Parts: sequence; C-alpha cells; structure tokens
Amino acid sequence: MQRHRCQPRPAWREKVEEIGFTFHTPPEGPYWDESACYELTAAEVDALEKAAHELHYRCIDAAEAVIVNNWWSRLGIPEIAVPAILHSWERDDFSLYGRFDLSYDGKLLEYNADTPTSLIETSVAQWFWLQDTRPGADQLNSIHERLIEAWRRFAGQTIHFSSIKEHDEDQQTVLYIRDTCEQAGVKTKPVFIEDIGWDEKQSCFVDLDNERITRCFKLYPWEWLWHEEFGEYLAREPVQFIEPTWKMLLSNKGLLPILWELFPDHPNLLPAYESAGPLGGSFVRKPKLSREGANVAWFEGGVAVEETDGDYGWEGHVFQAPAAMPEFDGNRPVFGVWIVDHEPAGLGIREDTRRITGNLSRFIPHFFQ
Repeated sequence: MQRHRCQPRPAWREKVEEIGFTFHTPPEGPYWDESACYELTAAEVDALEKAAHELHYRCIDAAEAVIVNNWWSRLGIPEIAVPAILHSWERDDFSLYGRFDLSYDGKLLEYNADTPTSLIETSVAQWFWLQDTRPGADQLNSIHERLIEAWRRFAGQTIHFSSIKEHDEDQQTVLYIRDTCEQAGVKTKPVFIEDIGWDEKQSCFVDLDNERITRCFKLYPWEWLWHEEFGEYLAREPVQFIEPTWKMLLSNKGLLPILWELFPDHPNLLPAYESAGPLGGSFVRKPKLSREGANVAWFEGGVAVEETDGDYGWEGHVFQAPAAMPEFDGNRPVFGVWIVDHEPAGLGIREDTRRITGNLSRFIPHFFQ
C-alpha cells in the first residue's frame, strides 16, 4: 500500500455537494481530503474483504453465544430489551448494513453494526473522485448497487426513514439511503425521531400525518431509543426497525472479549478482555457503547498517552491489545469495510495523526489497479 499526495479536483466542493455530501469541511478543519489518496494492491483489497466476511459471521456466532449463555450483563443490555432482541433474532429480522473498522492487516478494531456513518463519502463521493482522476483504476465499492438490491425485497411496501433534526450529516446520510430504497421500487416517507408518536387506540407508532409506521429505517442508536419517551412501547415490537433489535448484540464493543474468548488467536482478532490485567501495561480502553472514538484511552506502560472525551463509559469498558498501525507521513489509516446484506461491499479509509480515530479524522479516497 502507498499513500500519494494529490492535487484536489477543480471545484471539488461543488462536485461533492451536488451528490448530497454537504458536511465535507466542518469548522474544525477538512474532513473530506483530496490532497492525498491510498493505492492498494488487489491482494490487499481481497484480504480486507475476506477479513470482513469472516468477522461478520464470527460476530453472529458470538451473538448467539450471548443469547445461549444469558450474557446480557456482559454487554450492558437493559432487561427491557432482552425479549425484543430474542424475538428479532428468532425471526432473523432483515439487516441492511454495517461497517467494520479494521487495521491494515485485517484485525478487528470494532464493528459499527447499528448506526454506521461515512456512507455517502464511501459509496458515492470517492467513486466520482475515482472516475474524475483515475478512470482506469478500480475501487472496492459496490455499496450503491448492493443497497438497491437489498431493498428490493420490500418492493411495493412503505418504509419510514428517520434521524434526528438539525444534524446535517445524519439527515444527508438517511436521504441517500432512502434514495437507494426508492430506486428499488419501495415507497418511502420521512419522519424525525422527535416526531414519532404513539397511538394508544391502534397500539402502534405513527408519524405526523397519523399514518401507521410498520417499517422504519432509523439512524439512531438502539440504546438511545429505549430511553426516548416512546421507549416503553418498543417492547411491544410495533415496528420492524432497520437495523433490527438483534443488532444491539453486534454493535456493542462488549462483544470483543467474547469473540476472543470463543476464537482465541484468530488471525483477524486482537486480544480483548473485560479487565486490563491480561494485557500488561499496553492496551486500549474502550467504552462498550461509544461512537466516533469518544472516551477511548490508549495506554503504554500503564500510562494513558492519548485519550478522547465524550459522554460514554458509564456502561463499562473493554480492554483491547493495540493494533499495529502503519504510518504514512505521520498519518495512521483505519480501514472501514462495509457489509451490505451480510456481504462485504466497499472500503472507506480514515486517517489521523493521532492514534485514536475520531469524528473529525479525515476521509481519504482509495484505488487499486
């Protein structure tokens, strides 16, 4: 793999905004970055794809172990959610997508299996970048086509699409996913999380038009849903949510020690435990439910050498061995491999000069020959 310095395309801001990528440059600095790109070999792409495929099914094995052994407390899952998770698992409720964050050598850092973002930039923005700059090259990227194909099973039906208000990234991401759903012949309707209501007479969730919500894609974490005003009604399972309730098992970093326990020395896993002791003085401490690198601490020799802030940690932590992270001009890349309908579908690379990848770490396009 190589990192190349590049000349950004003329009028690149206008080009990415045309496809709905409006959050490319936050006040803190560039997020989408065309001043560099990564070149991979076909063998490296194949290895990342195979790692994601393998890890997805090992995570499903680990989720089944949680259910069989009643390990709910190891994941900090509230009791009220357990029956709904079990029913969702038994029905094999439809799961659309997820994103693995992997090290260069295919080691699992975490699985963003419930509310992954960086989708527009991975699926669309870097594809158009590739066509404009290296039309003869290839890219690990079939996300758009696979999303449309996955939605086809709901053709002729209606699915609501939901996110929170006044959050540009989430709203644009949901708008893009909604567009792929409509291309599959599915009727869609928007409803903000804040506007979902409960109709006691019909015993169902409704939107602002008092229309029943039967299926709903939500870019909103399950653990937050249970604490909403309508959370008490979720146990009645009035809606088929996408992602489904059983994905609470996969989107939880409490699964990392369970994976290592079930599959010790697996080539795609890092040692992970529920205490720091077995790892000596070098480890990464992660909250079970944190997102976008919040409240993560990197320890060397028993001392935190890097740490991020945030609102997580109350749910407990896991401790993972540090991954080997290659450096390119002081930048450390993390490889986000997307899963669509249970199969690998695309790659997005984020980089940072810090050890911990966060919300503002730069997105760098990639290609391979």
